[in-house]
Amino acid sequence: MKKMNRRNFTYKLAAGAATFAFAGAACPQVLTKKKKEKLGVALVGLGYYSTDLLAPALQLTKHCYLAGIVTGTPEKALRWQKQYGIPEKNTYNYENFDRIADNPDIDVVYVVLPNAMHREYTVRAANAGKHVWCEKPMAPTVADCQAMIDACNKNKVKLSIGYRMQHEPNTQEIIRYGREQTFGEIRLVNANAGYFDGRSNHWKQQKAMGGGAMYDMGVYPLNACRYVTGEEPVAVMAQQFTNRPEIYTEVDETTLFQLEFPSGAVANCATSFGMSMNYLYVTAAQGWYKLEPFQSYSGIQGVTSRGKVLDMVVPNQQARQMDDDALAILNDQPMLVPGEEGLKDIRVVEAVYRSAKEGRRMEIG
Repeated sequence: MKKMNRRNFTYKLAAGAATFAFAGAACPQVLTKKKKEKLGVALVGLGYYSTDLLAPALQLTKHCYLAGIVTGTPEKALRWQKQYGIPEKNTYNYENFDRIADNPDIDVVYVVLPNAMHREYTVRAANAGKHVWCEKPMAPTVADCQAMIDACNKNKVKLSIGYRMQHEPNTQEIIRYGREQTFGEIRLVNANAGYFDGRSNHWKQQKAMGGGAMYDMGVYPLNACRYVTGEEPVAVMAQQFTNRPEIYTEVDETTLFQLEFPSGAVANCATSFGMSMNYLYVTAAQGWYKLEPFQSYSGIQGVTSRGKVLDMVVPNQQARQMDDDALAILNDQPMLVPGEEGLKDIRVVEAVYRSAKEGRRMEIG
């Protein structure tokens, strides 16, 4: 009798294991969830940058693809659907945007809207459970930036700011120079970014939309000074002016600002909607190096005082940026340019505006 019991027990145990194995084979999702190889990206806002740069770049990416769009213009939505094969179910407007939470095709929301709208759509995307890529500048205020970071942390999604230059190899080389003090301690940085904007009625000329040269182009030299020195500025002195007061009634057309760093390094920076400028020049204790242009969409190049030429080529900067960020999500690694990086810039931008308004040196808390 004891033998029979033992035999029955062994038989039942084997039968149970077989049943469990069959169930696992029939329903593999019960045991494991297949990891995505490419992430679906939805572009929010189909203006120039999305139309001419991001959408074409997404045709070149290896780790993400254009999966959806968000636009308030039905005609534009139809045109994009036809051009990129975007299904109706992946097409949203600003009213039904939150339904994106129920769409498994979309993993990332890329916010490409006027600056004043970045906070709202980053928070809504995070609440929908989507990772967020947000164009620079991150937002008009530090409070906005912190709210965006908090929303992404709360919903356990990643947030990256669209500073494509930090993904660019020549830029990464000069970042390394500063980190390793290849040319000694940095003493002086000169960085300028600007272009002539002939428009007279654009959101970048409206304060309520987060316009102004400092927000749009000024974050390029500001961010550059921070990444080449590896330091956070402690004080700023700034001036703002316009040559077209009939157009620039609400925001700055040109801003000049000087930054002071803890090491004693100083940075002279300029940004403008009234003139073209595009260079980064670093003077160190044992030499110098520069990039000119330093923030164009292509053709970044430079040279050092030791004769080294910096001319590494990236076929498409936007594609590289998005692939880097997609890989960080897929591999659950830190973003190269997280939300905190965008917030640090806006903290300085706020001090720049206060300094220009009050006409005095402003310490940065």
